[in-house]
Amino acid sequence: MTSRLRFLLTVLLFVGVAAMLYRSAGSVWRPLYAEVKGERTVKSVVAGLVAKGKGLSPEEAEITKSVTLIGLKKERLLEVWITDEEGQHQKIRGYPFTAFSGKSGPKLREGDLQIPEGVYEVEYLNPRSSYHLSVKLNYPNAFDRAKGREDDREFLGGDIFIHGRAVTIGCIPIGDEAIEDLFTIIAQTGPSEVKVILAPGDFRISNEFPEISAVEWEKELYSIVSEEIARFVP
Repeated sequence: MTSRLRFLLTVLLFVGVAAMLYRSAGSVWRPLYAEVKGERTVKSVVAGLVAKGKGLSPEEAEITKSVTLIGLKKERLLEVWITDEEGQHQKIRGYPFTAFSGKSGPKLREGDLQIPEGVYEVEYLNPRSSYHLSVKLNYPNAFDRAKGREDDREFLGGDIFIHGRAVTIGCIPIGDEAIEDLFTIIAQTGPSEVKVILAPGDFRISNEFPEISAVEWEKELYSIVSEEIARFVP
């Protein structure tokens, strides 16, 4: 290996490590930078919202270990469930969608206007959203990416949020009052303790899976989603 090649490999390695550290540390330094600039941060926003009575009540906060959000596209409803230390589930909120786009079926590509379907995590809370406040989901997740490779689909899209206002092109809007409450609940619980289940409809009422002509794996997807939802009995 020539010295020139070793130098290039060293530079590439350095850039890769720097990029990884930048992404991992971003959740720490970006809020600090915003606070120094006097911008809205999760901490400052939540403090104001708690003072307004948003978020978990003291009784709810005392027992909550984790939170599960269930988004039902047919019903256009986002349910909020808390789980205690003993694994008992309790529904505490229900937020109607304030707008809707797409139809039954998973999100397959950028620009298809579809709300995703599957089981997701919360990546971060955005206190400076153009839609009042927003909650970023990790679409595409591992399942979405795997099916994209199987189907030879590229450009799966992204930037899927639960947010305020009453407009959407594939996200879940629930209005400003509701997003203030949900934003606070997630901040109080911790984003890492929040699961988001998005379904075409309520499989607790009907276990009949819709047929999606664009894919051949909808039964696999809906079996996963149905099993997750079944744990939360209304």
